[in-house]
Parts: sequence; C-alpha cells; structure tokens
Amino acid sequence: MIADYFSQAIASFVGTACFGVIFQIPKRSLVQCGLAGMVGWLVYYGLIQADADPIAATWASAVLIGLIAHYLAIRFKVPVTVFSVSGIIPLVPGGMAYDAMLRVVQNDYMSAVELGAKAFMLSGAIAVGLVFSEVVNQLVKKVRMGIARAGG
Repeated sequence: MIADYFSQAIASFVGTACFGVIFQIPKRSLVQCGLAGMVGWLVYYGLIQADADPIAATWASAVLIGLIAHYLAIRFKVPVTVFSVSGIIPLVPGGMAYDAMLRVVQNDYMSAVELGAKAFMLSGAIAVGLVFSEVVNQLVKKVRMGIARAGG
C-alpha cells in the first residue's frame, strides 16, 4: 500500500512538472508545481481508495490545489495560474474524453454519452473546486484586512 502511494506520488510529481515545462513555467517554479499536482493527486487517490465518489474526490482535490496555488503564488511571487493550471493536470479526465470520442467513432453511442457525461462532470468538478478555493481566499483576504484595520 505504501509502495502504491509512493509510485503514485512520483508519477504525479513528474507528470505535473513535465507539463510545467510544456507550459513554459519559470524553472524556479517547477518543483513547487510538481508538489501542487502531487498533493492534489494523492488526495484524490486516497479518497478514491476510500470509496469516495470520483466527482467529490476531484472537487476536493481541486479545492486543495487552488488553496496551495494561492499560497505558493504569494510565497514565490508568481501568478497563481502557474501553480493551479499545472496542479490540476493529473485530475483532468483526458483519457475518459478520448474514450468517449472513440466510442462515437465505433458507433457505440450509449457508452460514448456515458463516458462523455462523466468526463464533463469531472471537468466541472475541477472548475468549481478552483472557483471555490478562490472564494475562500477572497474571504480570508477580507477578514485579514478587517482585522488589520481594527488593530491599526
């Protein structure tokens, strides 16, 4: 079990960092991008292993990636999209979308609709999770500004 999580961690870190290279992310940010993707994927993988719904697991992972991306953006003074776009790469249901299109070509429309709907819902969970993390960060920012004003 630990070896399985370790291999998942290594694969998600390398995959995320390699996509960072493709996206031309600054070299100094590649390790942090890899870590964001790795943590998000390990949360997703752990939830799936615990029999969580894949959409809920994807949403929770996307929220965490968004929160991590905001922290890293402030800490390393780079745009938040550097970390959030790279971080979600392991969650993107590209293989499922490919399989849906393959089923269309094979005239298996029922399977195509099923796979397409799942891919759509997983993609939506990623988007909603990132938006939710942005809302949380904005609320935290407002609370901190209110505390700073009250103390000053």
